[in-house]
Amino acid sequence: MDWLSSITENVFYEVAVILFLAAILGALGQFLRQPLIVMFIALGILVGPSVLDIIKSKDNIHLLAEIGIAVLLFIVGLKLDLRIIRSVGKIALMTGLGQVIFTSLFGYLIGLALGFSSLHSFYIAVALTFSSTIIIVKLLTDKKEVDSLHGQIAIGFLIVQDIVVILVMIILSGMRQTEDVSLAHDIIKKVLAGVILLAITIIAMKWIIPKLSYFLAKSQEMLTLFAVGWAVTLASLSELMGFSGEVGAFLAGVSLASSDFKDTISSRLISLRDFLLIFFFVNMGSELNLLAISDKVSSALIFSAFVLVGNPVIVLIIMGAMGYRKRTSFLAGLTVAQISEFSLIFAGLGLAVGHITEETVGLITLVGLITIGLSTYLILYSHQIYEFIAPALSIFERKNPYRESSEAAIEKKRYDIILIGLGRFGRHVAEMLDDHKEISYLGIDFDPSVVKSWQEKGKDIIYGDIEDPDLLERLPIKNVKCIISTIPDLDHSRHLVRALRKGKYRGRTFLTALNEKDFELLDTCGADKVLMPQQMAATNFYNAYLQELISGKKT
Repeated sequence: MDWLSSITENVFYEVAVILFLAAILGALGQFLRQPLIVMFIALGILVGPSVLDIIKSKDNIHLLAEIGIAVLLFIVGLKLDLRIIRSVGKIALMTGLGQVIFTSLFGYLIGLALGFSSLHSFYIAVALTFSSTIIIVKLLTDKKEVDSLHGQIAIGFLIVQDIVVILVMIILSGMRQTEDVSLAHDIIKKVLAGVILLAITIIAMKWIIPKLSYFLAKSQEMLTLFAVGWAVTLASLSELMGFSGEVGAFLAGVSLASSDFKDTISSRLISLRDFLLIFFFVNMGSELNLLAISDKVSSALIFSAFVLVGNPVIVLIIMGAMGYRKRTSFLAGLTVAQISEFSLIFAGLGLAVGHITEETVGLITLVGLITIGLSTYLILYSHQIYEFIAPALSIFERKNPYRESSEAAIEKKRYDIILIGLGRFGRHVAEMLDDHKEISYLGIDFDPSVVKSWQEKGKDIIYGDIEDPDLLERLPIKNVKCIISTIPDLDHSRHLVRALRKGKYRGRTFLTALNEKDFELLDTCGADKVLMPQQMAATNFYNAYLQELISGKKT
């Protein structure tokens, strides 16, 4: 390994080796369908003292790691959309806080039972409560479930978790151990500093940032530069006041969250965030002493099992008690079956203030590797897992899941058409059906906001997910003449056809495809007609305008 030592004497070469290995492990992670967080922590272990021992310029890596955390928290503050919490209302708050309290309490008791001290048990328990918003949003987006009911609820209580972790970090960042100052004096000092920092943020948000951002928005480069400068300024001010720089960066993001340009700023900083976070996880992994935590593996497995099973169960209990169906509760519950990058940041903060040891940080990191790795597969295959264990989940569902039982009012009605999916295409189909009062139709959509807006218009619509095996059992399909699915998803369409065939449906079926390949596959699966909205729009445009123009040219 002499050649590695000679290469890593140069910081530039050291970073080059780290990025090269990051690319290789990132590609491996894509193949294994694992989040980059897992692969980058593994990268840190690989380049750390336990394996290759490449990292020599630890101060430089640590600086890049701290900047990465600050950028991450700035973007979290920038995207803090409290409207999502309001849209799913009470359930997001109840589930988020309920899961945090449950996991903290039982995690603390498990820590004590395993022989950890009270303070260490507290840190471990709190670290286990937070789930990764970044990973969950990415997985839900890939599965096209962000707008579904369980997706909206999950994002809602993940935001609640993010707010809790930020508050906890603000408190801890002011708890640096000092022998000269009394505890009461230190608390008063930190409260005053926090009030001043918050006041500066509010003043800037109301009177300075709006005017300045409109002026700078003429150049996106200047707008982005201002955002980064503002984040660094508040981060520095936060450190001067005795808090961590991450707290200031978060408040800087919150101050820009109401700006019309927040999406532009966020989109331009995401790549920077992802790049810098490589060094945070590399730094975390490189400090993980495998020999020191070798005797903690059994404890890590116990805590991991608790997170993988206990967190989803508490979500199932809370959502079931509040009147949601077991399927919605289960799918939302799986999103909290892992710990977060915030858990690792929180553990690092605990180490910085002298509350916990490197072994405890290593334990939490190991739990992160296990739970993030396994929960990714749980979420990717959530529907198949649900179908397998659905009968056992009935104990978590009320006899009348009233929050999703709007179909009870329409079960006695008779419909000519069932329209699944009220997006752009489905909405226009519904509007055309409204012109024919003699035709009755029932709408179905998985976006709770769409369902609510249509119900407010007096339309017959219910919440439903086409992948829900129980959906068709709840629908009055016996006398329906036609079922139209406007959802252009090959797997969903095939699932619908199989379910209709199993339910002995005798009416006509219309499916939707976006490309020729899907069209050909669906055309042979048993549907009466496969619709292609883009092709239909082009044909209508040709018939309405171009045909007459071409005919005129010919004459």
